[in-house]
Amino acid sequence: MSSLFPALTDGPADRPALRFGERSLTYGELAAAAGAVAGGLTEARRVAVWATPALETAVSVTAALLAGVTVVPLNPKSGGKELGHILTDSAPDLVLTAPGEDLPAPLDGLPRLDVDPSLRAPGALPDDRARNAEDPALIVYTSGTTGPPKGAVVPRRAIAATLDALADAWRWTGEDVLVHGLPLFHVHGLVLGILGPLRRGGSVRHLGRFTGEGVTRELNDGATMLFGVPTMYHRLAEALPDGPELAKALAGARLLVSGSAALPVHDHERITAATGRRVIERYGMTETLMNTSVRADGEARPGTVGVPLPGVELRLVEEDGSPIASYDGETVGEIQVRGPNLFTEYLNRPDATAAAFTADGWFRTGDMAVRDPDGYVRIVGRKATDLIKSGGYKIGAGEIENALLEHPGVREAAVTGEPDADLGERIVAWVVPADPQSPPGLEELAGHVAGRLAPHKRPRVVRHLDSLPRNDMGKIMKRALRHG
Repeated sequence: MSSLFPALTDGPADRPALRFGERSLTYGELAAAAGAVAGGLTEARRVAVWATPALETAVSVTAALLAGVTVVPLNPKSGGKELGHILTDSAPDLVLTAPGEDLPAPLDGLPRLDVDPSLRAPGALPDDRARNAEDPALIVYTSGTTGPPKGAVVPRRAIAATLDALADAWRWTGEDVLVHGLPLFHVHGLVLGILGPLRRGGSVRHLGRFTGEGVTRELNDGATMLFGVPTMYHRLAEALPDGPELAKALAGARLLVSGSAALPVHDHERITAATGRRVIERYGMTETLMNTSVRADGEARPGTVGVPLPGVELRLVEEDGSPIASYDGETVGEIQVRGPNLFTEYLNRPDATAAAFTADGWFRTGDMAVRDPDGYVRIVGRKATDLIKSGGYKIGAGEIENALLEHPGVREAAVTGEPDADLGERIVAWVVPADPQSPPGLEELAGHVAGRLAPHKRPRVVRHLDSLPRNDMGKIMKRALRHG
C-alpha cells in the first residue's frame, strides 16, 4: 500500500507539522525525529505508547507506524488493574514515553525507550510503502463497560481508508490547520486528530488542555478546523454570550466538528445563533473508525451524523437481524456496517470477534438509529443502555435528552429505562437543574417533552443530581446512573 504519511518524504521539509504549546516540529524535523525513534524499534513487534497529550506521543506513534510496529496507546489515567490487563493481553516489547516520565508500577518490568523529539536520525526514514495493508497498526482498547477492555486490532488499511474518506467528506487538505485538545489514547484524538493532519500534509496545534481562550487564540491565528466532544462545545456555547472574540474565531473557522457522543440540539442552535456557523457531527467507533459524517458541502442537520462515508456500507436491522426495507426517519434499528474502515479482530478473543460480525461480514455496532429517506442517520442510543421499550414502543433516549435540554430549567440531562410492571420499562430522566434551589418537577418536564415529541416519550420519573457521571471523553456513564 502507499505510505501512511507521504508528506514526510514528499512535502516541503519546512512546513509546520505538529505544535504542542511552545514546542513544534516541521515535517523535516518530524521525519528526522521519527527516524531516530524507529532506529530503536528494529527488534520490536509491538510497542506500548504512554499516550500523554504531548509531542513525544505523536513522534512515538508516527515512528512506530513507519517502522511497521504495532502501537498500543495507553491511557495515562488508567488504573493499575486495567493497565495490568492491557499489558498482559497485548504483551508489548517496549514502552515509549517522554524522558523523565514517572510510569506506574504495572510498567515496571517492561523495557523503556525514552523519546526525545529533538533527536535527529542520520539515515533515511523507514519506507512503509512495502507494508501489507492488513498489517496491524494499532491495538486500541475499548472502554470495557461489560467486562475487561477488549483490544480492537486496527489495520493500516482502516486508517488510510477512514482518513481518505474524511478528506473527501470534509474537503480536508494540506492547507488546513487543525486545533484540538483531545486525549491521544483513542481514535478521535490520535487517529483523526494527529494522524489525519499528517496524512494530508497539513498541521495540528494541540491545546494540551482544552480552553475557550486556546480555541479563540488558535482559530484567530490561522487555524481552519476545530475538533471537539460535546462537553467542549457545550462550554463554548455557554461562553459565547460574553465572548465576542470567541464568536469571531468560531465564525472564521472552515469546519467545526463534534464527535464521540451526540451534541445536543440546544448547543447546536446556540452556537449557530452566535456565530452563523453549524457544527457538523460524524459517527464512528474504536472497531470501525469513522462510518458517517455530515459533509462539508452538505446540509448540517442538527441531531444527525450525516451520511455514510465513501466506501462504507450501512444498514439498519430489526431485532431478528432482518434489514429494514425502507427508511422513513422513524423506524428504529441497529446499525450494521461493512467496509475497509473495519478492524480485523479483538486480540486473543476469537469468541468476541465471531459474535461481533454477521455471517456475511457486517459488524454489529450495538448502536440504534433511524434513517431519513435521503440517507441521513440519527443515532438514538446504545442498544444496551439507550433503547427503552415502553408500552409497546421502541424509544431512543437521545431524542428525549435533546428535548429536556431545551427546557430553561435543565442544565444537563440523561435518560434511562427501568423496569415497570405495566409498561415494561418506564422512562427515567436524570436532570442537573440550572437552579438547584428551584429544580423543575416531573409534571413540568413530562409536559415539556410530550409537547415536543409524543406523549409516550414523556419521562415517568425525574431524579435530580448535582452532576452526571462522565468518562474522559465526556460521555455520560449510564451504567453508573442505573446502578447508583
